[in-house]
Amino acid sequence: MDIIYLDNSATTKIKTEVLNEMMPYLTTEYGNASSLYSVGRKAKKAIEKARGQVAKLINCNPHEIYFTGSGSESDNTALKGFAYANKEKGNHIITSKIEHHAILETCETLERQGFEVSYINVDENGVIKIDELENAIRPSTILISVMTANNEIGTIQPIEEISKIARSRNIVFHTDAVQAIGNMPIDVEKMKIDMLSLSGHKINAPKGIGALYIKNGINVEKYINGGHQERNQRAGTENVAGIVGLGKACELSNKNMNTHIRNLSKIRDYYLNKLQKEMPQKIKINGGMENRLPGNANVSFAGVDASEMIFKLDEKGICVSSGSACSSGNTTPSHVLTAINVPEEYLNSAIRTTFGDTNTFEQVDYLVKVIKNLVTSKIKN
Repeated sequence: MDIIYLDNSATTKIKTEVLNEMMPYLTTEYGNASSLYSVGRKAKKAIEKARGQVAKLINCNPHEIYFTGSGSESDNTALKGFAYANKEKGNHIITSKIEHHAILETCETLERQGFEVSYINVDENGVIKIDELENAIRPSTILISVMTANNEIGTIQPIEEISKIARSRNIVFHTDAVQAIGNMPIDVEKMKIDMLSLSGHKINAPKGIGALYIKNGINVEKYINGGHQERNQRAGTENVAGIVGLGKACELSNKNMNTHIRNLSKIRDYYLNKLQKEMPQKIKINGGMENRLPGNANVSFAGVDASEMIFKLDEKGICVSSGSACSSGNTTPSHVLTAINVPEEYLNSAIRTTFGDTNTFEQVDYLVKVIKNLVTSKIKN
């Protein structure tokens, strides 16, 4: 049975071009980038090429890109590193209630260390309440961190408006762009972003590689101690192959973004329209459609248990999720759906379908057919 993979927000398949670019650094070009001899210098050169490719995707200086092990590490480094380095300026941080747990749990850790955090509400579409954010600012506020786009419902936040508020009050602005990178244009200069987190495996690069943009002049305390890699910001021998893969993936994303966005929007809309037309009972699309990632469709089916639905779909060769892959197995309702006030009858029945470049309309037809049968029978078969 062929697998129909529809969970591209959880992870993506490495593209052939990316893997081909990586292979020499997994085989013949195995040098340590900190070594002075030729194979080490080749590795160093490959890292710097990748740094430029990542920088070009978000329009920054290559020296403002720092490689990490994941998007979560980038988030931790940005928040903890900045908070520790600037605690004499203030101890207050602002974020939203629908952030990824890499942000929320980092904020909780900082709270236990004496920092104060304001968690801003969102509306029913998942958009942060700007007036509440502005009112939360204090003289002690040093950092605002709001994700570019939500990993569960795909809502895109008004980043330029938030960054304008932050800059007007001399507050540093960080955004978790892990889901947004490759799925929408991001220009850190135009959008006035001070720090930005991204992850490789969301854009057809390997797992275990991420990056953090830190605008020149922003002071962030070193998060991992040891060596002097990444301009003395992150100790540890570099994952050269992973870095090369991330760089190539960013290059491809930069080249193909318009086509990618157009194709994913078409297949997502086809899926939602077909669901609304063919389902025998009411469904609920979670999150607004106006400002949403192109491949994201989060839908609740009243009276259906999402976990059961996922297992039944898996038996039919279909891979979807109920939300963040990082929260799978958690029996509590989604903090994102709770924050946007999804009615209780829909709260535990949400299925997140996130499309990729290889998905087809025929796969969507099959998906809707299977969902319709499962919902009709209330997953008793």
